[in-house]
Amino acid sequence: MADRSTQSIVVHAPPAAIMAVIADFPKYPEWVGAVKQCEVIQRYPDGRPQQVRFVLDAGVVKDDYVLEYQWHGADRVTWALVRGQMQRSQVGEYRLDPDGDTTTVTYTLSVELTIPMLGLFKRKAEKVIMDAALKELKRRVER
Repeated sequence: MADRSTQSIVVHAPPAAIMAVIADFPKYPEWVGAVKQCEVIQRYPDGRPQQVRFVLDAGVVKDDYVLEYQWHGADRVTWALVRGQMQRSQVGEYRLDPDGDTTTVTYTLSVELTIPMLGLFKRKAEKVIMDAALKELKRRVER
């Protein structure tokens, strides 16, 4: 079982604006450094993305994988790995908690790779990935 990591950041925007950026997968290569391609391959009847294919190049980890998303109202989205080359599993969540003019975005991620990685290096990689994801999301939303 993979360990879970959680980090939060405060974004100066309402939850709807943040969720709009999170759900706009085709634009991820414009603002997520490691994502080289991203396409919605299946949608729910309401139009929200259900399955999304990513091509990732994060230096040590390169992968072509598909995630399935579950949308929980306007303030939470979860996902799980459908298939991947380098990942055995991935489970994640964005939770948005509004507070006046700001929103706290909490990102939880659990990834298990098909190749073994020492715990110290794995935790360092997770921290770098999560820091970058939250900072890039904040920058994109607040621009």
